[in-house]
Amino acid sequence: MSEQKLQSQTVQTTGHAWDGDLQEYNNPLPVWWVYTFYATFIFAIVYWVIYPSWPFGKGWIGGLSDISYVNSAGETKTHSWNTRALYLEDMNQAAAAQKPYFDKVQSMSYEQISRDPEITAFILSSGKALFADNCAACHQSGGQGVVGFFPNLTDDDWLYGGSYEKIHQTLVGGRRGYMPSFSEVLSAEQIGDLANYVAGLSGIPHDAAKAKAGDVLFHSETAACYYCHGADAKGRKEMGAPNLTDGIWLWAGVAAAPSSEGKVAAIRNVISTGLAKGVMPAWGGRLSPEQIKVLTVYVHDLGGGL
Repeated sequence: MSEQKLQSQTVQTTGHAWDGDLQEYNNPLPVWWVYTFYATFIFAIVYWVIYPSWPFGKGWIGGLSDISYVNSAGETKTHSWNTRALYLEDMNQAAAAQKPYFDKVQSMSYEQISRDPEITAFILSSGKALFADNCAACHQSGGQGVVGFFPNLTDDDWLYGGSYEKIHQTLVGGRRGYMPSFSEVLSAEQIGDLANYVAGLSGIPHDAAKAKAGDVLFHSETAACYYCHGADAKGRKEMGAPNLTDGIWLWAGVAAAPSSEGKVAAIRNVISTGLAKGVMPAWGGRLSPEQIKVLTVYVHDLGGGL
């Protein structure tokens, strides 16, 4: 073997030695690794120049990259690049892209919207986002609501009416439902009679004798339930008084009760304690007219709009 080949196979050292035979190997880094290190170093310097980076005085090095966006007051602002400014710019661009569609929705009647496939598709996507941001916290993501707290928007039972006009009115002005407590007006026996009568209206097994007495009480001036729920107990939409004959229960936990006695007890509890939690805030000052119209159509389509 030649001396040159033998030398190339010999492990290289730095020439340093300790204790006679302890040596330091000389193993250079791979060339690709060295070039990668240099590249990352150069990239860091370029990044520091273009984007905000090091603290400087009372602020920081702002960089050369700027972003322009429109703030909540409608003013155009230019700011050095940061993720918040980038987000606002993206939101502005998205709003600009959607504006022609919102303008078209605002100029059309509800009947025209229902016949326009392109606008209907836009409302399905934008309405879903608006509903998720503003309504889902109470009515749930699918609009199914929560028994005892928030109405189900996917069935055909509407407290204040489910037409386009009524839903729009509800969104703009909000609603404030109320039922007084009867615990101080009626005796426990009378409340039990009423509960059995109301249970019988929707086919729930009940005490017939008590229901007969509850029928009289329901239509009397003592309880005067018919004032709000109507003489036929089918409710009054102008007051938001629910239909008591359809088997749909919003405030009373009837569906969850495992027995007929439990269902009657759930009705009795509502009569006794009353309701003061049927409050929906007004969105007229929070959302634009275009957004409210989109939400009106979206909610209407969730439940058929009766």
